[in-house]
Amino acid sequence: MDNKQFFLQIHPHDNVLVALQDLPPGTEITFGDKQLRIISGVKAKHKFTMEALAAGADVRMYGVLVGKTNEALQQGETITTQNIHHAAATFTLGERKLAWRKPDVSAFDGQTFMGYHRSNGTVGTANYWLVIPLVFCENRNVLVMKRALEDRLGYGKRSRDYGPEVDQLIQLYRSGATVEGILNADIAASDAKGARPRLFEHVDGVKFLNHEMGCGGTRIDSDALCGLLAGYITHPNVAGATILSLGCQHAQASILRQEIAKRDPQFDKPLHIFEQQLLGTESNLIQQALKHTFAGLIQINQLRREPAPLSKLCIGLECGGSDGFSGISANPALGYVSDMVVALGGSVILSEFPELCGVEQELSDRCVDEPTALYFMELMKTYNAKAEADGSGFYANPSPGNIRDGLITDAIKSAGAAKKGGTSPITAVVDYPGVANKPGLNLLCTPGNDVESTTAEVAAGANVVLFTTGLGTPTGNPIAPVVKLATNTKLYERMPDIIDINCGTIIEGEETIGQVAHRILRYVIDVASGLEQPKAVQLGQDDFIPWRRGVSL
Repeated sequence: MDNKQFFLQIHPHDNVLVALQDLPPGTEITFGDKQLRIISGVKAKHKFTMEALAAGADVRMYGVLVGKTNEALQQGETITTQNIHHAAATFTLGERKLAWRKPDVSAFDGQTFMGYHRSNGTVGTANYWLVIPLVFCENRNVLVMKRALEDRLGYGKRSRDYGPEVDQLIQLYRSGATVEGILNADIAASDAKGARPRLFEHVDGVKFLNHEMGCGGTRIDSDALCGLLAGYITHPNVAGATILSLGCQHAQASILRQEIAKRDPQFDKPLHIFEQQLLGTESNLIQQALKHTFAGLIQINQLRREPAPLSKLCIGLECGGSDGFSGISANPALGYVSDMVVALGGSVILSEFPELCGVEQELSDRCVDEPTALYFMELMKTYNAKAEADGSGFYANPSPGNIRDGLITDAIKSAGAAKKGGTSPITAVVDYPGVANKPGLNLLCTPGNDVESTTAEVAAGANVVLFTTGLGTPTGNPIAPVVKLATNTKLYERMPDIIDINCGTIIEGEETIGQVAHRILRYVIDVASGLEQPKAVQLGQDDFIPWRRGVSL
């Protein structure tokens, strides 16, 4: 058997191997001077022991502690949620470990992307107008504006209209078809509905956000919401905004303005705030908001893309629907991209703190100074303690889909997820909903929920998001392009409508991590220039979920 194609040891100190293909019971393999026999079969992406382990023994992957055995395990036995449990090493304030090997970025020297230059020095990869409710009471009015504006301005997405299929089902029902007959019916697919041409050629869209916050919760949550919304309004991909406020809610317009000033003291974008309780009727509110929004679109349509250095990129690093290949294909490829962006003077954001459990020591040691390291450690401990107080903990982060695909403890998932951050020093640690666009690698405290985390990364300044997935997810964002990267070729081929880049070639030995990383960065430059539209943008996948500062893993 060609062992290279069938299994992998990720780190020399690991005592488990990763199956790259299904290994039937009785399969015999050679690893170094060891002869292993697979006991009960190992599915691709799952892990099996290199040696016999006693009950209570350490299980190590990525060179770190990821679990402990519940019982004695034989050599060649698959690790499962039944025979091991989550465990992670403790962490303390250590020495600074800031040395790193910068990747060769000569292929990108002098390259630029075509972006929208803002007065505060940031550069957008798109040019959007926002319509935002300050409180959930205004969600309906935001949707009224969306129905009035979106299609007429040419921002409706080309989409399938499934109405004709429903008409066929109605006809079958009226003709007396049985339930079985309806389920077995071959209903013809309808053509996609085309969108109108854009009225404003240089405006990428009007984005209408909805949320369930702003009042009725804690003041901490409403203040955080104002900070998050301020992050979107001041974002380089946004040129102006219309805000709908009821008037009496916790999330006041005055708080929003304060949060905007924190992020951009010289803020000069068009901003129009309308308060329904002052304006009276719905028609008065909507008409005023429509007129000012339309006038704002005329203004921002005067803006043009201009060359910008790659140092103006701020890349958000995300994962969702992770699998057992995430930590050995797509995530390390993103880590390589992260190091390249940092070497080019740009910014990257690594978030999802529950998915950093078990690698705290490495990350805190990479912080540029002790105060930054201490702040990271404090955020991790406080977050996990709150989760445990509410009857959970970071150990509960892996989803059923993660577990089925080989990520059976939080530490296994975390050690692979952290690979997205590369190896460069950590220049800043930021709490939600702050700005994290300092040149270098930024850590942003968010939950592991990928939509909440993506929402926060964009508010923190990410003007492109790179999102790895092993199981498939359509997640996007209203204002920042989200690029989807498959960890395995089967997913890339099964869900081509939502996946942009295949990293499964790493697993198959067709490309190196560095080669895939170069391919990713070239695509990012095209996306940032408006030359390529990721699938999430094409589909209008505008996911937006603010984080309530309770526990979300």
